[in-house]
Amino acid sequence: MASNFAARANQALMQSSPQWRLAIWLLLMLSASLWTLQLWQNGARVQSDILAMLPHLQQDKLTERALNQVEATLADQVYIALVAKDETTAITAAKLLMQKLEADLVARGKQGALTDIRSADIQLGEALGQFYFPHRFKLLTAPQAEALASQNIESLIEAATAQLYNAFSYANSNLLAQDPLLLFPANLLTLAPSSKVRASQGILLANQGDNVAAVVMAKGRESAFNPNAQLAQMTALTQGLDAVKQSYPDITVLKAGALFHALAATQTAKSEISILGLASLLGVIALVWLAFRSVMPLLLAIVTISSGLLLAVTFTLSVFGELHLLTLVFGTSLIGIAIDYSFHFYCERLSNTERSAKATVAYIFPTVTLAFITSALAYVGIGLAPFPGMQQVAIFCAAGLLGAYLTLILAYPLLAGSRLPAGSRPLALAGTYLASLTQLSKRFTTPLGMGMFALVILIWCLSGVTKLTVDDDIRHLQQSPASVTEPENQLRQLLSGGTDNQFLLVRAPSEEALLQQLERVSPMLDTAITNQELGNYVSLSRYLPSHRKQDTAYHLQGEIYQTQIDTVLTSLGLDENLKPELQAAYLAAKTDYITPAAFLTLGAGKQLAPLWLAPNEANSPVSNGALNDGRASADQGADYGAIVLLGGIQQIDALKARFAHDESVQLIDKVADISAVMGHYRLLTLKLLALALGIALLLFSLNFGFKKAAVVVAVPALAALLTLATLGLTGSPLSLFHALALILVFGIGIDYSLFFASAQNHGKAVMMAVFMSACSTLLAFGLLAFSQTQAIHYFGLTLSLGIGFTFLLSPLILTTTLALTTNQLLTTKKS
Repeated sequence: MASNFAARANQALMQSSPQWRLAIWLLLMLSASLWTLQLWQNGARVQSDILAMLPHLQQDKLTERALNQVEATLADQVYIALVAKDETTAITAAKLLMQKLEADLVARGKQGALTDIRSADIQLGEALGQFYFPHRFKLLTAPQAEALASQNIESLIEAATAQLYNAFSYANSNLLAQDPLLLFPANLLTLAPSSKVRASQGILLANQGDNVAAVVMAKGRESAFNPNAQLAQMTALTQGLDAVKQSYPDITVLKAGALFHALAATQTAKSEISILGLASLLGVIALVWLAFRSVMPLLLAIVTISSGLLLAVTFTLSVFGELHLLTLVFGTSLIGIAIDYSFHFYCERLSNTERSAKATVAYIFPTVTLAFITSALAYVGIGLAPFPGMQQVAIFCAAGLLGAYLTLILAYPLLAGSRLPAGSRPLALAGTYLASLTQLSKRFTTPLGMGMFALVILIWCLSGVTKLTVDDDIRHLQQSPASVTEPENQLRQLLSGGTDNQFLLVRAPSEEALLQQLERVSPMLDTAITNQELGNYVSLSRYLPSHRKQDTAYHLQGEIYQTQIDTVLTSLGLDENLKPELQAAYLAAKTDYITPAAFLTLGAGKQLAPLWLAPNEANSPVSNGALNDGRASADQGADYGAIVLLGGIQQIDALKARFAHDESVQLIDKVADISAVMGHYRLLTLKLLALALGIALLLFSLNFGFKKAAVVVAVPALAALLTLATLGLTGSPLSLFHALALILVFGIGIDYSLFFASAQNHGKAVMMAVFMSACSTLLAFGLLAFSQTQAIHYFGLTLSLGIGFTFLLSPLILTTTLALTTNQLLTTKKS
């Protein structure tokens, strides 16, 4: 059935004129060009965000909101540490940098690259004091609560007396009149988390050995992974840091933030696109010239590649609205595959110079069509991965192959009409190589030879595959250079470990229940810090006590203001007339609580607002505009949630074990979750490869019969197996990118097998075309193996090995086919 369809399509092509075909092709290319130009003008862009490649995790609504909240809070933050020999120099340099960044922001207005420029907030303590003081009757530190619970009010009186005679205490007549035991200052101090950093003159400072580091922070107005935003942010930073260096040449600068990782990734990708793409293109041009010694094949090779790239860009932008830089890096391999059709065309013309261009296209049409379908399906297999970036690669390369295929069918009959110069030498070399392979393969046709060959392959495969390890870590998508990671690690140490990607999500059915859950979790995290599992954490429990905890503090303070007020006033020498006012203030505070709505709308609490997740984000007074999509609370889930940021994680498994059986507390580890998804799809991709081999066997059986189809499919299957074994022997861990590359080994290997299975006249032209095709593909993918990005390196290495093995094995199809034909003739004669 498939052969009949190909025959009818071929007949229709033969009846159409080359002029009409070329006109259709030109119209198609012109339409694609105009449509692509329109897409660019409508906002299509190049994307360099590595996160855009990551798979989408299936999460409940609250978890998804928490992930988005953390990414929105931590993303695009820039941290700069200015390390000086003394504190004065560090502070002055930091102020100069902030002044320059703020001047740039004022000058550019809404176009300013960096916003929220800050260091220490000297007004934070005052703002917190003003907010919490009216609620002082609902606040107690742990020692204060313990003293009141044991009715040991004397210890509190002694502490207050000591404060009165301390020159550096907070005590004054106004405070004593409202808080005679001076309990509030101690409660205010507990709001400041313990840290290595300190503040002076509004600048955040930390010690680095004998030096002092001043830390300045800012937030990018746009995503750090946007190339234009990268340029604007780096320009602003560079200008500010240059001014600092001019005034303080001995200052050492430490930088941290996604901006610097994204910039390194963008520069690496652009460099690899230009170098790898140019090298691949030059290699293909050299191959064409050496083989055909003519300008026209060279020009048509360039036309074929250009039309493929045009359709690749057009389809990708039409589907995704953007083009990822890593798609372009992967897409450079398209050059080595799209040119295969041109090689097969000209090798066939070289083998039969009397045949016209139109007749040559008709001759190779069935095989090229089947090869295009199988290769396109291989790319579709890559598109089944949960990576938007890899889905782009699939669309990009499949569309590129379509462009090359249509160019061959529509443009070559007229454009390639000129005769080729005499070029028997390449064909003769191909024939000699085939003859040598034939002589070698005859040694394996005997039972002993076949057994030895099978034994060697079996030992190789078993020894290699059994040594294979797996590595699904997403951090291998992009490994930043040491020039980026080392300063960041130093700065993280200055900031007490900073904040990691992992965090806790605490959930509860009500606001009060959530606050109580947070109070229960904090001691567990304190224990984790003591056990060196964790460096630090940021929790709302420090700032938002539950109503139950506030009520407990209130009732305990009743011991002061209702039972022992006379003793307190007398012991401290205070006026007894304060008693009615203090008791009235105490009673009035009974129903006045510290609430999330009040705190998180406060200036000091806005920075912590992203850590609170109310059920109805649209109506919540602490909603984050970046996450508010206007949906009803029923759509977003009925649970309250709170995020606890974690920093300086040393033992992630021990932390997970602490909350493993607690349904209300979830340790969100996106890196581990995505890595698990990668492992799942790695296995799925390998199963897909096995399924594709089975489908190909059934499909080819319709054309060649089962035995010949089995031989055709066996070549890429054996090449994939040998590739896996070689990876195991060389110690390269198996990842999703290896598995995706094996899909392409199948797609390209099937092409080689099909051409040899369909070869006539001893296959000299096919051998030459396959040789050139393999060289061009190895040029493309072999160069990818030198990529600094681990994922691309794995992809290129696997494809290089797979195509190399396929090239060595595929010519044996001719020998096997000849043996099958001979056996069939002998069987026919005997019958």
